[in-house]
Amino acid sequence: MKHLLRSSVVVAALASCAAMLAGGCATTPERPQTMRDPQADFSTYRTFGWYRPPGDDGAAKPHSIVDGYVRTAIGNELTGKGYVEVAAGATPDLSVAYETASDEKLKSNPFRVGVGVGSFGRNVGGSVGVGSPGVRNVREGSLVVHAIDHARDIEIWRGSIARELGRGGVDAVTVQAAVSELMRDFPARGGDGPGNDGRQ
Repeated sequence: MKHLLRSSVVVAALASCAAMLAGGCATTPERPQTMRDPQADFSTYRTFGWYRPPGDDGAAKPHSIVDGYVRTAIGNELTGKGYVEVAAGATPDLSVAYETASDEKLKSNPFRVGVGVGSFGRNVGGSVGVGSPGVRNVREGSLVVHAIDHARDIEIWRGSIARELGRGGVDAVTVQAAVSELMRDFPARGGDGPGNDGRQ
């Protein structure tokens, strides 16, 4: 019984040590960064559309596959918050613009921690193995979204997010998840408080 109790104590101690080491080295994605014009009354906005630069005649232009993913994701978030997308050529309350980019950057791998426990007769032995960190190249994608008061031509909300892209590149599910996280605090219609997105 004492042998089993001692073994349990060693396992718990080693596991705790490993968790602390791993926790100290693990990296979590950076939180999205957002800004909001404190003077903007979001309860007055009902519709949204896509921003057109000055001089743009509004003629249909082809969009990339990624543009399609981004537009669909932003549209899903805004309609989920109570806004209505206007028909092409109509004037919206909010004009939405966005920018995307990808970049190669260096990233440090976290320490690799292994825990081993062995019984040697009446003695219980244990070990914690820590691997050396490494550096690797990763591809990171970034997205910036702007909401503009169309009548005043003033930016009233901006958000940016950057996430590591997997080997499969960009897909609709990944884009939607990133946009949902980014626009979580975009004010919903019927409420002007941050984080009020109308979801239960």
